[in-house]
Order: sequence, then structure tokens, then C-alpha cells
Amino acid sequence: MFSKKMVMIVGVIAMMAVNIILLSVFNRRYISYYRPGRIAVSVIAPFQKASSKSIRFLRDIWYHYFFLVHVAEENDTLKKTLDKSFEKNIRYKEIQLSNSRLRSLLDFKKTMTDPVLSAEVIGTDPSPWFKTVLIDKGKEDGVRRGMAVVVPKGIAGQITEVSSHYSKVLLIIDPNSAVDALVQNDRSRGIIKGDAAGALIFKYVLRKHDISVGDIVVSSGLDGVFPKGLVLGQVSDVFKPKAGIFQEVTVRPYVDFEKLEEVLVVLNRKKPIEPSK
Repeated sequence: MFSKKMVMIVGVIAMMAVNIILLSVFNRRYISYYRPGRIAVSVIAPFQKASSKSIRFLRDIWYHYFFLVHVAEENDTLKKTLDKSFEKNIRYKEIQLSNSRLRSLLDFKKTMTDPVLSAEVIGTDPSPWFKTVLIDKGKEDGVRRGMAVVVPKGIAGQITEVSSHYSKVLLIIDPNSAVDALVQNDRSRGIIKGDAAGALIFKYVLRKHDISVGDIVVSSGLDGVFPKGLVLGQVSDVFKPKAGIFQEVTVRPYVDFEKLEEVLVVLNRKKPIEPSK
């Protein structure tokens, strides 16, 4: 089977050939002197006219349609090249962001007094009742239940389950989590617990302590799990009830738990305190 393009080319050539033959016959000098010649002109002229129009029509198709087809093909090629460049640019940007996070993690790692292990977050708990993530390090890497998990912006959580190569981390925004903490300025002490809204509640803080919005809350290190002085968050709300000995303090965590990608597991030199089952 011939392609449409080949058929059009053959048609143009055929029409040009017919036109040349007709012109040759018409231009012979003896045609103008004899009646048969004039008759021939009358017969040939309509065909020649039609041939000329056909040639012009085919020429226009060639220069417009096929030219546009060529332009379209070239446009497709350029579009594919642009798509590849865009894809490469996205990958390059992702590598840049990853390198930036890893540099930040490495710089933070240098400030830690305890040995730490880098890990990547590979999954999150879809349940709305638990705030946990899964990391790609486990028993074979030295990870144990009860170990602290941190990031450059502060404390992320605690290891609760461990397999050979993977571990589950209970985030500090989970209601089942608890971190012994204190206010950085006046050293007021209490327990940081998570709530269902993703914030932190600073519990058991005595009313006599003067805590203000904006104060920084850090880990006290007295729970034997989390290193001392790591950031937990910033006080966002303070309420002192008229009755009772404690005040109600809400803390906004520094860590963006929806964007956790790389973390550090603190490999405590002493045996970590395992969370209650």
C-alpha cells in the first residue's frame, strides 16, 4: 500500500507530464494553420485549464498541508525534548532538596553527644487514631525499642516496634506519647503529650510559674529517653484556671510531621527505657 504522501507526489508528476505533452502539441506551428489544429485547441484547452488548476491545487496542498505536517512533527519532537528537560530539572531539584536536608541532618548530627543512626521515613500510619511513621532501620542496624528519634528542628518521637530491618516510631503528637520537658527561660517543668489535633499539651505545670506565649519548651533529659535540651516547640496558649494547682499550656511543635523524610535514631549508650505495652 502506498502512503497518501506518495500518491500525492505521483499525482503531481502525472499532471505535470500531461500538461507538458499538451503544451508541446499546442505549440507546434502547423496547428495554427489548419482547422484540425484549432479544433484541437478547443478540445485541449479545457483539459489544460483543469490540469493547471490541479497542479496549483496540489502545489498548495504540498506547501501548506505537508509543510504543516512537517512543522507538527518538528513540534512533537521539540515537545518531547522539552518534557525530558522538565523531567530532568524536577529530578535535579529533588536531588538538591534532598542534599540540603541531608546536610542539615549531618550538621545536627555533629552536635549530638550520643551516637546516632540516620534513617529514612518510608511510610506513615493511615489510622487517624495513631500518629506513627515507619523507618528503614531495625535490629540489624542497632535500633531498639524505647530509643529517641530526632530531627534538626527537634524531637520527632520514640521507637515502639522493631523488626530486623524496619522500625515504627510513635510521634510526640500522638496522645500516647510523653516527654519530660521544661520551659527554657524559667525552667518550669511538666510533661509534653500529644493531642488529636496535632498540637502538644504541656501538662502538670504548676500555676505559680509565669509562662508566656512564645516561650520555648525543651526536653529535660530526666526521662532517660530523650537527650536534654532538644526543642519540642513554642508556647502558643496559656490558661490559668481559678481553681486547681496546674495551668493549661498549649505548645506548637517545631517539627512539621507531615514532611518527615529523614530522621536520626539516638543510639543511647545506656539501655533505653522501653515504653509500656
